[in-house]
Amino acid sequence: MMYTYYQRKFHNGTFLGKEVKRSMRYGYKRPIVTDERGTNQLTDESLDTVVTEAHGLPKKRVVLEQLLDELQVGDELYVQSIDVLADSMTQAVDLFRLFARDEVTVYLLDEQWTNRDSYCFNLLEWTERFTDWQVLFLRHASTFAAKEAKRKGRPVGRPRKSDDMIHKAFAMYDSKQYTLHEIKEETGISKSTLYRYLDTRR
Repeated sequence: MMYTYYQRKFHNGTFLGKEVKRSMRYGYKRPIVTDERGTNQLTDESLDTVVTEAHGLPKKRVVLEQLLDELQVGDELYVQSIDVLADSMTQAVDLFRLFARDEVTVYLLDEQWTNRDSYCFNLLEWTERFTDWQVLFLRHASTFAAKEAKRKGRPVGRPRKSDDMIHKAFAMYDSKQYTLHEIKEETGISKSTLYRYLDTRR
């Protein structure tokens, strides 16, 4: 949908007429888990301007911030999916509030949703949809955080317990003289962690 809107022009208090402004169709892309290069995003859309974020991390999304400053009343913004636009439910709510205030229409292509339409879902359906979004946000965040940590040479995943504590926990467990609670108190290794290490020992 295209919008044409008018802006009254004045000079020294004299009305000069109306200036016609055509709405712009913007596209925004960034790396996501299912499309890290962004090559599969917005491929079927005819847009005036497409901008691309260079990374998939939540911080320093400079391109998005510049785009938000540029959007005007009546403009349209196209993104492939919600995880391209937002990193969390909180950020999604903040962005949609901003778009509503600025009268910008947003199209989520994969979800086939727009902020201009109303949708009739029952509570279960809404909960399922928002849960899917939350899982998507968490998957995106963990994937790109791990890639960034690897790039910087930082360890990824849970820190490994010291070998001394692991061997001590094994010895206490094998002696059958200690409860799992006592093993945890002595070594700091929880029941679930101990069983995970025991599985690798077998």
